Amino acid sequence: LDFRDIEAFSDSKAIIVSAGTPAVILKTIDGGKSWKEVYRNNSEEIFLDGMDFWNEKRGIIYGDPIANKMQLLETKDGGESWQNISSNNTIPLMEGEASFAASGTAIRTLKNGKVYIATGGKQSRLFYSSDFGKSWTANKCDIIQGESSTGPFSISFYCKNKGIAVGGDYLKDTLRANNCVLTNNGGKTWLQTEINPFGYRSAVEHISKKILVATGTSGTDISYDGGLTWKNISPEGFNAVRKAKKGKLVLLTGSKGKIARLYF
Repeated sequence: LDFRDIEAFSDSKAIIVSAGTPAVILKTIDGGKSWKEVYRNNSEEIFLDGMDFWNEKRGIIYGDPIANKMQLLETKDGGESWQNISSNNTIPLMEGEASFAASGTAIRTLKNGKVYIATGGKQSRLFYSSDFGKSWTANKCDIIQGESSTGPFSISFYCKNKGIAVGGDYLKDTLRANNCVLTNNGGKTWLQTEINPFGYRSAVEHISKKILVATGTSGTDISYDGGLTWKNISPEGFNAVRKAKKGKLVLLTGSKGKIARLYF
């Protein structure tokens, strides 16, 4: 199993989700000493991409389309059980439009049932729900797209309106063309950056309103102006970066078990 996303609620409780077939969700309540399988889907078509939670009880997982329909799962009991709510999203995905399970951050939840999901490949869009995934809208995302290896690989929202999408082409990880876009209206329209991140980036994170970090296989970058301009701070590449829910801890994780801490 290839686990691509984790949600930790405490030092003892966490949930992990696999990408590919079979789709498996596991839960631990003893800090990872043991795991309980809480969901399994053996369909050859299933491919889950990312997971996020509004609180300890309520969460959502999305996956690549089956029959042009984005796959959606929800939990209301802390991950003990998962229900398929794919029928809630009636917006069809075009052929070749899917998403990337690179860092688990192409999905982001916000307060009061808001959630954003980014798709890429042949077409890039930002899907949005304001009611815990019961109904959806979609707007185009003006990042690089058109090939199966291109699109937004990660999104981050400081608030409902102010957000960012990063990505590129993972097959050309030093390519900087149109690999980062900003929005001030919840993804309805997008702004180009003045200085792009320095290559394909699979994860982006708001450290504060103005400070953001992005990382990918070709290096790690920082922005001090809300994502408008970027500076490379390390050629060291990672797959994911996240800030702790509380406090100042910022961790990056990469291949071969590599973990780094970023200090501010």
